[in-house]
Amino acid sequence: MSGTRLRAGIVGLSALVSALVLAPPSVLADGWAWGLPSHVPEPRVPADNPMSETKVELGRRLFYDTRLSGNGTMACASCHLQSRAFTDGRARSPGSTGGLTHRSAQGLANSAWNATYTWANPALVSLERQMEVPLFGDDPVEMGVTDANRPVILERLRNEPIYPPLFRAAFPDEAEPLTMATVIKAIAAFQRSIVSVDSRYDRYLQGKASLSDAETRGMALFFGERAECHHCHGSFNFNDQVVHVGSREVETPFHNTGLYNIDGAGGFPFPNRGLFEFTANPADMGAFRAPSLRNVAVTAPYMHDGGVATLAEVIDLYSDGGRRVTTGPHKGDGRLNPHKSGLIARIGLTPTEKRDLLAFLGALTDDGLLTNPRWSNPWTATR
Repeated sequence: MSGTRLRAGIVGLSALVSALVLAPPSVLADGWAWGLPSHVPEPRVPADNPMSETKVELGRRLFYDTRLSGNGTMACASCHLQSRAFTDGRARSPGSTGGLTHRSAQGLANSAWNATYTWANPALVSLERQMEVPLFGDDPVEMGVTDANRPVILERLRNEPIYPPLFRAAFPDEAEPLTMATVIKAIAAFQRSIVSVDSRYDRYLQGKASLSDAETRGMALFFGERAECHHCHGSFNFNDQVVHVGSREVETPFHNTGLYNIDGAGGFPFPNRGLFEFTANPADMGAFRAPSLRNVAVTAPYMHDGGVATLAEVIDLYSDGGRRVTTGPHKGDGRLNPHKSGLIARIGLTPTEKRDLLAFLGALTDDGLLTNPRWSNPWTATR
């Protein structure tokens, strides 16, 4: 395939626009500018929580503030490290009281474009609603906010000299600017601001960088019908649940990728049974949201339970059409799971093809995201 045809195919499959130059930043009424490249549409922002620089700065401070947890020991950033593309490198994360989460912490970059949130909850369709899960959830406890300690937490924030004027500036129309509701809105705004669109692949699309021979071959595999990765990861955000300002119909697919088959009938280990937990439909057993592959090289371990240690192992799993677990309580052949997606079939990639695909996935890392002070801990110099 020629370079011209390859690029044309990628653009078509990724639903990218044809002009590969930076678009003029769209500036909102309050001065917020996304500054996105032309192949990335603006995200949809709730009308009751518009973006502003002040609100984002407030949200950044709250995101990194351990005083927001019930016992004052944990911040949002405890499970979302900038250096790991806002994941934490663990299979499961400890909450503020020591209990482990059931699932792996997902990356926050480009979460502004997600159609649903967490691994398999079709009802969570906004960052504001998603924030309620780590704040108030009790199975397991994460931040540990309760009705009993909420006044104490808010008083901690009011006693921080930086916060009252920031809340007033971020929420000028609120009679009481500092509430748990405005805390949630500010953190959600900060999370929306975490944008990752400057990988070497993005610059390649704009004609500003080149890919190696191995990366180019891997890209052809990724967007081609042999590896078929693009069926679940073919959008500009490399996932398949995307919503933006131009969206008319929003699709929210969930997929069983053949990770488990513990009973020979398609079973997944409790409590990680995917969409089935909400629908009780056997066909939804083990169905999870496909995460974005942006920055995937730095977000190990992988899958909803962190059960796959390396990216090379992920590629092996998909090459085999699922995973066979040979020992332990989760023993079973996921390749034979009756609920497995029809998109997951044995491909039989060669060792060279696997290396090429791994090389291309590495080109999706946005190094600036990992170090940009805009999203870093603002308290390190003051506390």
